[in-house]
Amino acid sequence: HFLSFLFFFFFFLTLDITTTSSALKGAIQLGIGYTVGNLTSKPDRDVLMQDFYVVESVFLPSEGSNLTPAHHYPDFRFKTYAPLAFRYFRDLFGIKPDDYLYSLVNEPLIELANPGASGSLFYLTSDDEFIIKTVQHKEAKFLQRLLPGYYMNLNQNPRTLLPKFYGLYCIQSGGINIRLVVMNNVLPRSVKMHYKYDLKGSTYKRRASRKEREKGCPTYKDLDFQDMHEEGLYFDAETYNNLMKTLQRDCRVLESFKIMDYSLLLGVHVLDQSHREGGEQGQAGGDGRRPVCQRVLYSTAMESIQGDGKAAEVLTTDDTMGGIPAKTHKDEKLLIFLGLIDILQSYRFIKKLEHSWKALVYDGDSVSVHRPGFYASRFLKFMNTRVFRKTQRKSRLIVVTHVMSHVAN
Repeated sequence: HFLSFLFFFFFFLTLDITTTSSALKGAIQLGIGYTVGNLTSKPDRDVLMQDFYVVESVFLPSEGSNLTPAHHYPDFRFKTYAPLAFRYFRDLFGIKPDDYLYSLVNEPLIELANPGASGSLFYLTSDDEFIIKTVQHKEAKFLQRLLPGYYMNLNQNPRTLLPKFYGLYCIQSGGINIRLVVMNNVLPRSVKMHYKYDLKGSTYKRRASRKEREKGCPTYKDLDFQDMHEEGLYFDAETYNNLMKTLQRDCRVLESFKIMDYSLLLGVHVLDQSHREGGEQGQAGGDGRRPVCQRVLYSTAMESIQGDGKAAEVLTTDDTMGGIPAKTHKDEKLLIFLGLIDILQSYRFIKKLEHSWKALVYDGDSVSVHRPGFYASRFLKFMNTRVFRKTQRKSRLIVVTHVMSHVAN
């Protein structure tokens, strides 16, 4: 993490303007705007294996050139990885090039706080659609290697809670490389998250720190969830089955790629509480309202778990933002937003070593770092038994109660 800090510190030293953060955001938008705009001239065709390994590079000097516009930032080089493959992914999720450009370039990016310890920077587009995250070199390389399998999996199963990757880029300036990935935004700002969790199915040190708890909208962890929602979250039978089927399928995919240490990012909106608060919306400044011309979301939680997507179309409105209806054991009405995050960690030597060391000191089955097969099964067991529950049909409960009463008599 210290190295990550130095990395960004030295990059910012190369930016000779007052607001270094706005310079980085401006360079990101300029680079993406240029490369995506340039891509529209290339004809649509099937994705070939070699397309996953293409890297396109353009130099953007501050004074401009015959091909690039002038700008107020230091000279930089902008690299685009697998442009045709990512165009295919965006098209698969219904994102048109003009909409992608409008979301990413039209308004300044919003910098988000990072609840984790990765040292990554997070930016959100002003219309709430996309997250831009800085990633380490090893994570970018891992995503590149993942692309052919990711492509195959999406073709077989576009309904997924896995991160939806829309672009991989790199800014080079002053001898520094900053790699960026564009992804779907799991938690919309225009719906207030009364509770937010990062769940791994692990119990070792899985409690939010005191510093995190003091935040306006803290991100809690597994032990916090058990304390705050001891009975779990209840879904109707069809929704529950779709959700668990999607999670099981996604975990199988992650296991096949030898991926572990991922999390389920879970946002809980309490409808009754929202009504008591006078329908307060948004959680990150401003009124959080979306432009009228924009769709609700390109990728919603409900759409991600639906088999055919028909029910999702009915439930996805400007009020629900595609959240999944659920209840507490006290019958409080909820909207659930969720997605799998942090999947760019493979179970390599360092992680094996980390687990072996922790297992000597603590219970090896409780630590978060674990071999992919065990990690997936423990993760699913936690979701299946502690987090998500299936609502029992009332008619069945009435019959059981009647039978028990009859037996007692």
